[in-house]
Amino acid sequence: MRTFALCVILLSSALYVSAQTTNSAEKRVPLTETAVALDASGTSALEATLNTTALNGAPETPVTNIRIVVKNSSAVSYALVSGLVTFYDAAGVRCAEGLFKADALANGESFETDAPGIRIRCASATWRIVATNLLPRVVPSATPLPLPGASGSSNLIISVDGEQHPIQLDKPMVLNLGDKQRTIVVRAAP
Repeated sequence: MRTFALCVILLSSALYVSAQTTNSAEKRVPLTETAVALDASGTSALEATLNTTALNGAPETPVTNIRIVVKNSSAVSYALVSGLVTFYDAAGVRCAEGLFKADALANGESFETDAPGIRIRCASATWRIVATNLLPRVVPSATPLPLPGASGSSNLIISVDGEQHPIQLDKPMVLNLGDKQRTIVVRAAP
């Protein structure tokens, strides 16, 4: 009975570990392939390709300048996109990472960028990208906001040289400015 229980525990542990490794989000790909970053729902949000081909760095002479092209592969237009690009050697050890960023990225649009601060210290074999910020662009509403005081009461005050006067919409207000009287009427825009 103990042997059976031990086998069940061992088998369930192996299945658990297997499930964890097959569900990794952004996969590492060879340098010649397109890396894909996923959004929160697990669908493709960004695709990236490398423009820099010489990525054979060493601890004494790291590669510090790379160029990548990132494409919006989702159906959403973004106001801000940022992420992380990571490089791995042939043994799968991470040897460099850097950030990328773009403003106002439309659906299907691409941008070319670098990864500031990156220092690749190995002969890179694979890479991946991860989207850290995908801020969707919000289209402003076409309906006007209601004006305060449109129903008759008002919380508007005009201050002229420290003297405060309450304002009501569509009601004239007479102010003495120097030796002249001025009439001011505040109305809602048509």
